[in-house]
Amino acid sequence: MRLVILCLAVLPVFAQGNYEIQVYGAETVEPSTTMVELHSNFTIEGSKTTTDGTYPTEHQLHETVEITHGINDWFETGWYIFTSAASGQGWQWVGDHIRPRVRVPESWNWPVSASLSLEFGYQRASFSPDTWTLEIRPIIDNTDWKKKTSSKWYWSFNPSFDRSFHGPSVNKGLEFSPNFKVSYDLTPKIAGGFEYYGSTGPITGFDPLREQQQQIVPTIDLNLSPDWEFNFGVGVGMTQGTDHLLIKMILGRRFKH
Repeated sequence: MRLVILCLAVLPVFAQGNYEIQVYGAETVEPSTTMVELHSNFTIEGSKTTTDGTYPTEHQLHETVEITHGINDWFETGWYIFTSAASGQGWQWVGDHIRPRVRVPESWNWPVSASLSLEFGYQRASFSPDTWTLEIRPIIDNTDWKKKTSSKWYWSFNPSFDRSFHGPSVNKGLEFSPNFKVSYDLTPKIAGGFEYYGSTGPITGFDPLREQQQQIVPTIDLNLSPDWEFNFGVGVGMTQGTDHLLIKMILGRRFKH
């Protein structure tokens, strides 16, 4: 029973918050292609009182629109529009981020696929005490190897670093927020796996474990078409002082010009 209670404590304010909960793959969007994604996340059990001037998160519905355009074979740029809805709060605009990303070309023949994204933007103080932030996200996965070997296994590691430029976390400097995903193709169209999201604190000295953010999300991915993306997961946690339980869904569509 104690283990169950411990696992129901998660997802607060690490880099992505609970607006865009995703472990990135290394591939960029193809040139002259636009990817439109809707990230829908609902906090079933979260904070019930105002903290640092922010709204309680329990029963908040977050809808994020992500629009990413492929510039060339190794460069893309994404734009995020964050919104939130809850009883007593109404439907509100939360903020916007921009995210340029570059990848290592396949012609380099690296043993892993790799890319790097920089995400910078603003979130209103009533939703995040740190309003202006930067995320530096290296991305490493086995995409190219999976294609060459027809393996059913997929993994991706995002050892991200976050920096606040306005808010209580400014003095912390760079904070380490590792993300990881592993999945297995159950059928040609269905993959099951799990995702991990964490925030350990400043790189100069990690926070105590009870104050860190640690989240596990069992997931299902549907590969119904090259033009569509679907991901669904239930997030549970392993630390105290954070949102306890949520569900998340990503629905995406590629448009070629």
